Amino acid sequence: MNFEQDSTTQAFSQRIQSFMREHIEPFEAEYHQWNHVNEHGDWRQWSLHPKIAELKAKAREAGLWNLFLPDAELGQGLSTIQYAPLAEMMGHSLIAPEIFNCNAPDTGNMEVLYHFGSDAQKQHYLVPLLAGEARSVFCMTEPEVASSDATNMAATIVEQGDEVVIHGRKWWSTGLGHPDAQFAIVMGLSRPQADKHQRHSMVIVPLNTPGVKIQRMLPAFNSFDAPYGHGEVVFDNVRVAKSQVIGDLGMGFAIAQGRLGPGRIHHCMRALGAAERALSLMIQRAMARQAFGRPLIELGGNAERIAQHRMAIDQARLYTLSAADKIDRLGVRHAMSEISGIKVVVPNVLQQVVDDAIQMHGGAGMSNDVPLAALYTVARALRLADGPDEVHRAMVTRTELKRYRQGGGE
Repeated sequence: MNFEQDSTTQAFSQRIQSFMREHIEPFEAEYHQWNHVNEHGDWRQWSLHPKIAELKAKAREAGLWNLFLPDAELGQGLSTIQYAPLAEMMGHSLIAPEIFNCNAPDTGNMEVLYHFGSDAQKQHYLVPLLAGEARSVFCMTEPEVASSDATNMAATIVEQGDEVVIHGRKWWSTGLGHPDAQFAIVMGLSRPQADKHQRHSMVIVPLNTPGVKIQRMLPAFNSFDAPYGHGEVVFDNVRVAKSQVIGDLGMGFAIAQGRLGPGRIHHCMRALGAAERALSLMIQRAMARQAFGRPLIELGGNAERIAQHRMAIDQARLYTLSAADKIDRLGVRHAMSEISGIKVVVPNVLQQVVDDAIQMHGGAGMSNDVPLAALYTVARALRLADGPDEVHRAMVTRTELKRYRQGGGE
């Protein structure tokens, strides 16, 4: 297995690094201050910093656009293993993914529409997303059920003639507060008597459809994450044409597996980029500050912590690249154990390095002078988003036991 970056990835890496250094890094502090002020008002009044559109236009003009999509015409034709290091690079910044039109949940929604959408759905919904002219939402988690078991979903998508009727409540719908959010992909129960993984469907619902009621934005660790937001939304007998169903009724889980496989690679590689940034900040602080007459790096086991984080990040990266390689070679279905494994390992690695970096910075680590508090929020949220750690450990266990029972163990 050779995980050396090929010439295509190396070229994109150099261009992304240069773009981030020149355009994104100098702008980050201003952007976060803008949103800090922005989010304390009514979420309906949230706005985008005007420079975001300018930077997105620059990135698109530079050909650093839709890098995640494995299509040479609509994206850059990169495989999962080729894109993974680029996602890591973007993860150094909380705003870079949107600048390059590679941010969640839009990437996952674009992949769903690209792989499973009808021609009409692609034209009406995928094209604006690819152009960066619209944002989207994915509505899956529900407040009334234990959503760690996705088969618990109680919101319904019921066929009625040429329409489907959507009824239920969703929350933690990321991006729902974004000023450019135009539609949601909603997952719900359609066929309650079918096999449990053939009961649910996905349907596209424009957010201005009658009956769609956005109740509130939910703070995550006391931050509303403007201008994206994580919203709670009610679908009160919402009617849309049956042509808005993605694939067919009952295909929801099959589509979700295809969506979540590459998406988890993207999440994990971005998280590793964030871990690298946190470790860099930790080292800089440890070498620059003194206490009790000695540099911090010589005190309290700090040097050993740095070594442990270096090893953990590198191990997690190899695990993630291995999962990406398996997706490319064998498909998502054959990489489910690895996809679940990295979803546990990487956010925990990020959380641990950020926690130590905060400790190294003292009070400054909890402030907005450095991005560590925001990175900690990302790390802790990722241990729940797309399934909690416990669910993914169970998947790895099932795969191991199956292999053992089939004669693969001793």
